[in-house]
Amino acid sequence: MFRCCLLVVALLWSLAAPAKAARQPTAAGIATAHPLATKAGEEILAAGGNAFDAAVAISAALAVVEPTSSGLGGGAFWLLHEAKSGRQTFVDAREVAPGAATHDMYLDAQGKPRPGVTLNGPLAAGIPGEPAGLVHLARRYGRLPLSKTLAPAIRYAEDGVAATSAMELGLRFRTGAARNSPAFAAVFLPDGKPLATGDRVRFEDLARTLGRLATGGRDGFYRGPVAQQLVDGVRAAGGIWTLEDLARYSVLERQPIRTEYRGMTVVSAPPPSAGGIALTSVFQILSGYDLGKLATVDRKHLSIEALRRAYRDRAIYLGDPAFVTMPLERLLSPYYADGQRTSILLDRATPSVQLSGILPETGGGTNTTHFSVLDRAGNRVAGTLSINTWFGSAFIPPGTGVILNNEMDDFSIKTGVLNGFDLIGAEANSIAPGKRMLSSMSPTFLESERGVAILGTPGGSRIISMVLLAALAWADGADATQMVALRRYHHQYFPDVVAYEEGAFTPVEKAGLQAKGHKLQLSERSYGNMQVVTWDRATGRVDAASDPRGGGDVTVY
Repeated sequence: MFRCCLLVVALLWSLAAPAKAARQPTAAGIATAHPLATKAGEEILAAGGNAFDAAVAISAALAVVEPTSSGLGGGAFWLLHEAKSGRQTFVDAREVAPGAATHDMYLDAQGKPRPGVTLNGPLAAGIPGEPAGLVHLARRYGRLPLSKTLAPAIRYAEDGVAATSAMELGLRFRTGAARNSPAFAAVFLPDGKPLATGDRVRFEDLARTLGRLATGGRDGFYRGPVAQQLVDGVRAAGGIWTLEDLARYSVLERQPIRTEYRGMTVVSAPPPSAGGIALTSVFQILSGYDLGKLATVDRKHLSIEALRRAYRDRAIYLGDPAFVTMPLERLLSPYYADGQRTSILLDRATPSVQLSGILPETGGGTNTTHFSVLDRAGNRVAGTLSINTWFGSAFIPPGTGVILNNEMDDFSIKTGVLNGFDLIGAEANSIAPGKRMLSSMSPTFLESERGVAILGTPGGSRIISMVLLAALAWADGADATQMVALRRYHHQYFPDVVAYEEGAFTPVEKAGLQAKGHKLQLSERSYGNMQVVTWDRATGRVDAASDPRGGGDVTVY
């Protein structure tokens, strides 16, 4: 029943095209996590490509210049807007569990999680989706051939790039696991020592793999020599991939989730992302309050309480729609939000243990990347790509140059067990062959009479709260630079703490939140790397901003 209802709702959403802009943008805008990725996108736009071609070039370039965070061995979500038709779609290139995966594959004989196996080595890796996604974008939406759009990434890989501070930091965390992969160590631990910032690093094997993708399309990666190298390398190191797993991988297009808040339309990611559902839940809860009449401490308290409940629902209900019947009609209903709101008290926090749901078993940062693109015709892409944690599984199948993801950790390996981002899960997100694991990646569009904002960020479980805070700021009049620089706070149901960056709360707000019963936890370091492009409908002005926490770059031209 829910699936039938959801289909009707999705069709209505798809037909509800956003309001037409008064004019086309006066410029193109690109924001990415690395200057060379931004340059790759600009190069492709200058060569006659559109935003979708630029998205292919940027995604591939990031696999080379930011290998800590994404790559051909991972997955991706791209949110697209076609200017001519007004059509919006969500391209799902999320990883899937191998065919030999089992429900309890990461548990020992006593039913306890085996340490490290969901994070390190090829057994932690799902079947990659990003290469198939690049082919899909190029052939269905682009103007240029893959040989053109992948050329910048191939050039970067062949010529080499300077190791970033993120690479150096990531290798500090992953050196132990990296030493178990000779092909990984050969690139990132030359002479047995991790790369340092500024060291030149070349990716010769990856360049060849990108070249085969450019000439052979999908079959250049998922069949033939590359596929054989991937499977041989994985199985030799204890993994369970097969050639059939690769051959049957498919990219899916889905209807985005749309919600309204204070005259702003929020367009975001549907399952297997939790982003759109969670954002809708929060916005619908907050819409029942006149936030402008409340003190800032009360507004932040209400945002925290709404996040607490949205993440609870994430844990209980959400998963791969091909495997799980989710009560989406109910979760997206304003009447459900009304019920959620009745459990929120303005003067005190709700302990998460008091909400009906699941509890964590006792005893039991982030590396993804995002880019935003707008071309002069008004086509736009919000793309979030990931291999999960620093350098994914820290494993490269010999001869491929492809760093494999460790996205199997995003499944709920056992109800109540926390994953690498301390997210709690239940049976809806359990492991099954061919199943897509739940994700927090939330590429998002904001649309109103004011204009358009294209945004997203890495940050693991904190992605949704970061997008939320940026959207609330944009609704209040913030520009792109203010959105990416905003100091952040986060709650995710369990652990029952409010994590925050220095500066997110004033001393008065801290005291007020603590008085209400919130447990505040200062983050050890800043988090997120948001990339935003905005377009003012009235003037046509385009702005772009890259998070000051990262080393990204923007262009508007």
